[in-house]
Amino acid sequence: MKKLFLVYGLLAATFMVYIWYYGYRDDKLGGWEEGTAGLVGEIDENYVMVTFQSGLDYWRGSMKGFEDAAQALNVSVEFRGATQYDANEEITVLEQVIARKPAGIAISAINPEALNQTINKAVNAGIPVVLFDSGAPESKAYAFLGTDNYEAGAQAAREMGRRLGGSGKVAVVTQPNQLNHQERTHGFRDTLYKEFPGMAIVDVVDGKGDTLVSEKAAMSVLDKHPEVAGFFATQANGGVGIGQALQMRGLAGKRVVIGFDTDKGTLDMVKDGVINATLAQGTWNMGYWSLLSLFHLHHQTTQPRTNGETIGVHPVPPYSDTGITVVTRSNVEDYYAK
Repeated sequence: MKKLFLVYGLLAATFMVYIWYYGYRDDKLGGWEEGTAGLVGEIDENYVMVTFQSGLDYWRGSMKGFEDAAQALNVSVEFRGATQYDANEEITVLEQVIARKPAGIAISAINPEALNQTINKAVNAGIPVVLFDSGAPESKAYAFLGTDNYEAGAQAAREMGRRLGGSGKVAVVTQPNQLNHQERTHGFRDTLYKEFPGMAIVDVVDGKGDTLVSEKAAMSVLDKHPEVAGFFATQANGGVGIGQALQMRGLAGKRVVIGFDTDKGTLDMVKDGVINATLAQGTWNMGYWSLLSLFHLHHQTTQPRTNGETIGVHPVPPYSDTGITVVTRSNVEDYYAK
């Protein structure tokens, strides 16, 4: 009988511990226990990424980051873009996306002003918008996620200056109407002026983001300035176009070329020594953190709000530098798609 009472006593004690642990303890720690499943959306919650020149390999990294974030958050994503380097086409695509009322839109702006009105239309309609890669600073978009393009240009200048021993004439192949390319060119120019007084930029030409146009632009520079010792391309197709021009002139490996981005054509030329170095952007970061920002904006899991408005603070970080690294022959294999 004593043994039976002992068993009943142990069972009662165990039950009391259970009640304390899952009752009283939960009451005390309720705030900590809520939301332990993490951030989870709905699969019919749709976010859209909008680009221009949508066929470029360059966008793959950002798309992958966008998709990876969607998988983690249990939401859906899609990709829309202008097929050409055409502001009006990107505006049309964006208008179509807005009409479908997605949960949020991430946009790479073809130039810093053309999309402002359409971006503002989306925000005014209650659709969260963030910008990535190429910004529109006067728009109502909540955030920009991308490269510190001025500093990227400065890094390119230092790489060029180091390889040329601090002297020589150079040229830039860029896209002068796009903000991120303007900033890269300014960073390159300012850094050469301040840190390499023995160097000079003899020409800045428009490659229009196209390999063939950039090739012809580089040919033109070589015709006007045969003494040019180096080229800086602010965009991937520009670097490949310069490389092709040098190959055709028998100058591959005899002129310093600093490219941008890590598409296969650029990486192949780095591997072959036609392009001396290229700058790798954090494109996956751009896509991943763009969707995270949009998700928080859509669910209003941002700074405390009063009557729907944030209390004197940005709801998400207004600017995020997604990083850059220099790619040369020594590490180029690490950047090929696996």
